[in-house]
Amino acid sequence: MIGALSGNVIEKDFSSCLIDVNGVGYEVLIPLSTFDKLPLDSGRVTLYIHTAVREDAITLFGFASKEEKKLFQQLIGVSGVGGKLALNVLSAMPVSSFCAAVASGDAKSLSRINGVGKRTAERLIVELKDKLSDIDPAAAPPVDNSAAADAAAALEQLGFRKDAVNKTVNALLAELAPAECTTENLIRAALLRLNF
Repeated sequence: MIGALSGNVIEKDFSSCLIDVNGVGYEVLIPLSTFDKLPLDSGRVTLYIHTAVREDAITLFGFASKEEKKLFQQLIGVSGVGGKLALNVLSAMPVSSFCAAVASGDAKSLSRINGVGKRTAERLIVELKDKLSDIDPAAAPPVDNSAAADAAAALEQLGFRKDAVNKTVNALLAELAPAECTTENLIRAALLRLNF
């Protein structure tokens, strides 16, 4: 399994590039976001690679960042989403924007992507909502319990970032017994975590 390639770009277009690695040319399919980061001339590049193996083909998908590769792998895990559609998603939206759209349930923004209809957009939200916070911490879902919402608001007023607050408070809600999830307890426990 090829995980990354480092070499010189021989050819490139908006959807693929040919990379020479010690005399062997690898054809790699890429999103537009990765094309933008390729060297102008035939310079050296390192791409993170996802290798797709089928009976009739081995296809290499390349990405400029680990986050793009992780998101691609999550996308192709969604039923009905193949490599081509996953590349369309990455070409249409930055990783952080996609993660934010999924976290907020914004099907309208997602359905504007070429090949993503309303039904696919809703499927992406349902299947990926809880899987993107390790790719983009800002994608941590908002807190939905009134004591937790009050605690989160208080922590934000103390100067902590919203994404860090939501992630921490949601983690505490999952760990603590319901009776312990008072606003005061959540603030105290979150402060201990956020200050380290």
